[in-house]
Amino acid sequence: MSAAARPLCSVFSTSGDKTTDVALPAVLTAPLRPDVVQFVHTNINKNHRQAYAVQMKAGHQTSAVSWGTGRAVSRIPRVGGGGTQRSGQAAFGNMCRSGRMFAPTKTWRRWHRKVNTTQKRFAVASALAAAAVPALVMARGHKIDQVPEVPLVIGGDVESLNKASKAKALLEKVGAFEDVEKSASSKKLRTGKGKMRNRRYVMRKGPLVIYASNDGIEQGFRNFPGVELANVDRLNLLQLAPGGHMGRFVIYTQAAFEKLDTIYGAAGKAIPVAEMANADLARIINSDEIQAVVNPAKSAPKKYLRKKNAIKSIKALEKLSPYQVAARKSETKAQESRKGKKATKKAAKRGIGKDFFEKMKTQGDVCEDGF
Repeated sequence: MSAAARPLCSVFSTSGDKTTDVALPAVLTAPLRPDVVQFVHTNINKNHRQAYAVQMKAGHQTSAVSWGTGRAVSRIPRVGGGGTQRSGQAAFGNMCRSGRMFAPTKTWRRWHRKVNTTQKRFAVASALAAAAVPALVMARGHKIDQVPEVPLVIGGDVESLNKASKAKALLEKVGAFEDVEKSASSKKLRTGKGKMRNRRYVMRKGPLVIYASNDGIEQGFRNFPGVELANVDRLNLLQLAPGGHMGRFVIYTQAAFEKLDTIYGAAGKAIPVAEMANADLARIINSDEIQAVVNPAKSAPKKYLRKKNAIKSIKALEKLSPYQVAARKSETKAQESRKGKKATKKAAKRGIGKDFFEKMKTQGDVCEDGF
């Protein structure tokens, strides 16, 4: 993906009025590669770190020796002497009180990183192109609602503004001072121990002013919170994409804007080329040229039913032998019929037995009057 290219860009005077148009530098149409920008930023951001380490003898500045086995205590070295609670305490180990840390830090750690020069140039070009897309600038949190155009180019004698009052008036007329106020109002105390280490406050980034020659412009803009300045010959990715996130609000002087075409291009640094001229991948895949040579779409794999036991499942048996199903059904029907007849016959027999015993219990007429 690359920035939307347009042939001309407006130039505004120090009074905020449009004066002329300049051609858009080719570098602002470079492909946007947030992965390259993030990678390069992560690595070059490590190059200003200072080495730190714990003291070489920390945790070992005591005389301690293990008591060995047979004393019903662990074999960790123990402090000698007597008369204090320190006597007999474990020492040296990272699990011990006043012991050394595990794997003590050393100053010869690999603090810095080498980054490929071509990659660094690619990242800077991509960050410049992203700064020309208003949507990315707003997504980064910059207040550019009142800015007439992005990228913002200011002509005239802006590089000789050596007074903060004149610089403030310029920012207000081009609608960029709202972003400065956003930075000023965001200043707050840092959370954590950085408050004790000379980095007490944190603040959001404001506009980045890029100039060609310092005729006093640094003195005019340097005192505004969040505002940074950069020479167009020495552009830094840490300023163009703070935190590795593209889309910084950039204000160019006309001289710096026109100089971008001499720094990047045929005579200068190579401008990255996008891997794809058309980013609509779905349209490319579905085109007749591609579909004519690709393999036909494969049908879905055949679905098989779960295997069932034919002894238990009548449906599984029916697939194997319909005759056996008919035989089993007829046998089941016959069993039910026999079961019904047996029950009827048993009930009839029980009825005959009851009648017989009832007759046996009744007294006959032979002995009605007694003996």
